[in-house]
Amino acid sequence: MKVAGFSFIRNAIKYDYPIVEAITSILPLCDEFLIAVGKSDDETLSLIKTISSDKIKIIHTIWDDNLREGGRVLAQETDKALAAISPDVDWAFYIQGDEVLHEKYIPVVKEAMHRYLTDANVEGLLFNYLHFYGSYNYIGDSRRWYRREIRVIRNSKDIFAYRDAQGFRKTGNKKLRVKLIDAYIYHYGWVKSLEKQRSKFGYFYRFWHRDDQMEAIKESGLNFKYENHIDSLAHFKDTHPAVMKDRIEKSGIAFTFDTNLKKYSPRVKILTSIENLTGYRIGEYKNYKLL
Repeated sequence: MKVAGFSFIRNAIKYDYPIVEAITSILPLCDEFLIAVGKSDDETLSLIKTISSDKIKIIHTIWDDNLREGGRVLAQETDKALAAISPDVDWAFYIQGDEVLHEKYIPVVKEAMHRYLTDANVEGLLFNYLHFYGSYNYIGDSRRWYRREIRVIRNSKDIFAYRDAQGFRKTGNKKLRVKLIDAYIYHYGWVKSLEKQRSKFGYFYRFWHRDDQMEAIKESGLNFKYENHIDSLAHFKDTHPAVMKDRIEKSGIAFTFDTNLKKYSPRVKILTSIENLTGYRIGEYKNYKLL
């Protein structure tokens, strides 16, 4: 069995993406790792080159900044890395620049890859998610966060990144058939200093919005406060991935939140109660077919 990792990145230092941690977290599973590095305004390329591994192959890219609809440029960059994977690879593990796999899940992922290797009906592996918010001490626990997404796919030319590259589909715009595995992706995209998070608004959201909308987006970013953009959080009481240790110790982030506070609308309050009782999330978006 041969496994490749793949990802894309641009301006990782400027906007404080844990891309080194993301890559190194899944390297033990990979025989090769393809990273599409976009032309940046900082030393992102040099940062990637600091990773001491001969598994890593860098693809130099230039983002199409005119590709603005629905974050499509992110899928385009993902597909550039995906296309460069060696043809003899069986599984491809996708990790975004703000996602990390805890080392305790490496055996789980490896076992699932072996188990479904010869089962052609399984086109991908579905992961659970933990979304950290404000600091490394809190996770989002409301309906606003997606619970699961595909992160391991067959190495097939029929599969491509979908919409803004949150997930994947195959030729004919068909959803992938997947197996849910008992592993979590740790998502750290909402854990940055307030300054970095505010600057990200003007940069990142332009890939979803028109020019005439950006002034309002930038204004919203300048006024961003973590406590004003969240409805519910829970304390994180487990351990973080080992690769995150230095970043967490140096972060100095001091955000706090009253986890008893639930800022739900009446509708969301009812839906949340149903989910808590049954485990079923009404109206959940699922970009996959669960086997």
